[in-house]
Amino acid sequence: MKRLIMIAFMLTAARLGFSQQQSINMETELKRLYSIPSLPAYSENSQIGMESSYDRTGRNNDGFEGTYSFIRKNDDGSLVIFEAAGKGVIERIWTPTPTDDTLDFYFDGASSPSYSIMFNDLFSGKVSPFLEPVVGKRVGGWYSYLPIPYNNGIKIVFRGKKMLFHQIQNRSYSGNVQVATFKPQLSDAALSVMKQIQSDWSAKPTPRRHQADKVNVESKNMTLQPGGTVTLAKIQTGGRIVHLGFTPGDVFAGMENAVDLRITWDGEKVPAVYGPAADFFGYAFGSPSMKSLLSGVDDGKAYCYIPMPFDRSATIELVYRKTKGEQPVLKINSEVGWVEQKRKTGEGKFYAYWKREVPALGSPYVFLEGKGKGHYIGTLLLSQAKTYNHHTEFFEGDDSTVLDGKSTLHGTGSEDYFNGGWYAQPNGWVERKGAPLSGCLDYSLPLSRTGGYRFYTLDKLPFQKSIYHSIEHGPEHNNRKVEYTSIAMYYAAAPIATGDAPRNESSVIILPDTFSFYPRLMNYVTYEGDAKLAHGDGEIDQAKTGTYVIDVREVPPGKYKLYVHGRGVHGMKYQLPGQGSESRFSLSEGKNSQQMKDHVLGIIEVNATHDPVRLKVTAGRDKVQLAIFHLAKQ
Repeated sequence: MKRLIMIAFMLTAARLGFSQQQSINMETELKRLYSIPSLPAYSENSQIGMESSYDRTGRNNDGFEGTYSFIRKNDDGSLVIFEAAGKGVIERIWTPTPTDDTLDFYFDGASSPSYSIMFNDLFSGKVSPFLEPVVGKRVGGWYSYLPIPYNNGIKIVFRGKKMLFHQIQNRSYSGNVQVATFKPQLSDAALSVMKQIQSDWSAKPTPRRHQADKVNVESKNMTLQPGGTVTLAKIQTGGRIVHLGFTPGDVFAGMENAVDLRITWDGEKVPAVYGPAADFFGYAFGSPSMKSLLSGVDDGKAYCYIPMPFDRSATIELVYRKTKGEQPVLKINSEVGWVEQKRKTGEGKFYAYWKREVPALGSPYVFLEGKGKGHYIGTLLLSQAKTYNHHTEFFEGDDSTVLDGKSTLHGTGSEDYFNGGWYAQPNGWVERKGAPLSGCLDYSLPLSRTGGYRFYTLDKLPFQKSIYHSIEHGPEHNNRKVEYTSIAMYYAAAPIATGDAPRNESSVIILPDTFSFYPRLMNYVTYEGDAKLAHGDGEIDQAKTGTYVIDVREVPPGKYKLYVHGRGVHGMKYQLPGQGSESRFSLSEGKNSQQMKDHVLGIIEVNATHDPVRLKVTAGRDKVQLAIFHLAKQ
């Protein structure tokens, strides 16, 4: 009898173990990439890692020289750029420097390449299964979110002379997991999911399909008075928000940034979401920008399709802060879509942590830090320089992530974090442009500001005990002064971090009082006569005459003090716009005449039609070399 009982127990245990075994293959991973309703589900038995080309010394050589762009060099000169043991999935590959060299993938301990592909074709969309929009290029960066599973280890070898910038992110699994190793020929089931992704990601943003049949929609047409609060929905049962919508889309636009979105779950003392609605929906410096798969503004409607489960109740409000100036009464139409499907075991609640801060020099900016269990799914960031002689160099800073006390991710630059590349360079990170999961919110060289967004679906970041997610500001040692505004999105059972409620002084959008133009960057300065671009500066040789033409289309009309950062101005003659005669720069500099300094030239006016500012210069005894042109508001 005891033997029969033991056999029965073993059979039951075997059946239970089999039923709980997790299967991972191209179909399951493409579904994870695509399935927005599964975002709240915890990622059990998995750990995130990344191999990247970041400078191990803490400086800024994150791929420029290729010094840290490989793990080791093979005898034939090829480079091992990624290696992992055990079971796992490569979930993201990024680079701003793809080449026509070959990548060899070695799966499951193979001694010869299991799969080879030209590096460029990881992102070109020309080679199946690396198809758009799962792979692509935006704002200077090439990315692939095609999952590449492996059952018993993986090695990637670059068959080229020099590898530069890259990031390769993977998820490793432990426990009862069965992984089907990558094959380039997709199964019918996986191909069906791929086609669904291609269709949905290429279409207009719409509510994702949900497991519940019925979606309840609470619609309101409201008038929002300055200093007032309106409740959009108050739900007194368990469920999940599946859709938020607001029209008109420009209702949150403007520099005051005074309308807050506040969401509270289950009567918690701390709101799950509390920050300016414009920041939440990806507006940039006063106007709509983001149009992502999950959230943004499209066709005059602000939308969010991030699933937000709760246990017992949900309250969704708009708060219109009273400011010192005159404010309009707002007419807003709102929609809250929700289903009667309360939070499941193994799911977190949604939280969006808003903060605005000028991080201290020498210390990174922290998106999210705290203790608890959950996973990170999104970052929105706006950045405004606080000094105006280093343009957007704060975006040289690397991101860094510590999960459960272990450093797991270290990036190569801020635009790289958002899947972009090459700020202030043609065809790079220089415009409002995005993909379904990432993109550039704004870029202005004269205003020294930028911003980006990134969502994590397949590659969400799990933590069991704690998370520390940060980004540097500056090329080295956090050495650029900047103001950051961020939204950090995550799922957890309770808030991981709490911040201050938005205030007028902490949310208002500041327009810089100084605009800067760099001859070496983006052609804001052009040249006539003997003026020329040389050695990165705007130059005019001794006794020669030329004109610097400054494009001021991004500068508001008004009067400005024009000053230049340069050298060789002793004895220089110059003529400002509207000035009838020449002025002579007669500062006696002596031995300091060849030092780069700021020199005030006079007052100019930017007119309503933004005609270019023309500065005519005749060099004196020295060559004139101008590195920066500044316009300071008067």
